Amino acid sequence: MNDVHIPVLVEEICFWLNPLPGGVYVDCTVGIGGTSLKILEKTGKNAHIIGLDRDYQAVALAKKTLSEYESSVKILHGNFSHIRDFVQESGYEKVDGVVFDLGVSSMQLDQAERGFSFSLSGPLDMRMDQTQKVTAADLVNHLPEKELADVIFTYGEERYSRRIARAIVQARGAGLIQTTQTLVSVLEGALPYVYKKGRLHFATRTFQALRIRVNRELDLLEPAIRDAIDLLKDGGRVCVIAFHSLEDRIVKQTFRSLAQREHPKVALLVKKPVIPSVLEIQQNPRARSAKLRVAERLPEGETL
Repeated sequence: MNDVHIPVLVEEICFWLNPLPGGVYVDCTVGIGGTSLKILEKTGKNAHIIGLDRDYQAVALAKKTLSEYESSVKILHGNFSHIRDFVQESGYEKVDGVVFDLGVSSMQLDQAERGFSFSLSGPLDMRMDQTQKVTAADLVNHLPEKELADVIFTYGEERYSRRIARAIVQARGAGLIQTTQTLVSVLEGALPYVYKKGRLHFATRTFQALRIRVNRELDLLEPAIRDAIDLLKDGGRVCVIAFHSLEDRIVKQTFRSLAQREHPKVALLVKKPVIPSVLEIQQNPRARSAKLRVAERLPEGETL
């Protein structure tokens, strides 16, 4: 797990979040705590952090990373869809900033037993929260063919979704598909030669689709962003890093809908998403698709 400690766009997050000493900040996807640590450093170690993560392993690692600041940091296991409850339970009504770093983490990708990576052999799991019941194997082995094709097309934007779903259903007739490499083999046999030789690995879109569906990533995003904005003090900011077009579209549309009302709730601070520098991508190739959008909470009734 060589690059597990590299948070994406962390300097840009801190620039736009503009954390201040004494401020309260929610890190909705705390991971191992890299972004929260940077916020603390930027505020002279004088900020209050509420860190959330649905992955128990991440919660344990974040507590270790931020152990020096235990009195200022509260790390909680849970989904950011419950951000209102977590903020209230932490003793705050409003916060100064919120950060979302969406998608799967390097830590999760690099652990074969988590089943997120098509390049590693492991169980077909893909749960970010391992306390939940449904796994990717459950979807692959039990969804009807049409529903499986719809999942792969909708969440993976995979043009061969029907062909893939048909091949999966045929393959599972001979036995359950339980591992990442078994699924990769099914995909390899189903897809055209030219497609398999493309720039993007032929399993990328299908694995993305299953992961998103297992974790309900897109279903929970818009309401969580709206709740986060409701929790902001006037002038508070929300920063969201998305890693694929489906996520980014939801962020963009949610921000825009709140900025273009008769009485706007937010101002958009970046017209186009902030992207990583060439140097950052060289140092951390997984940053290459990241897009950062930022909105600032406006006082009630203010017009632009």
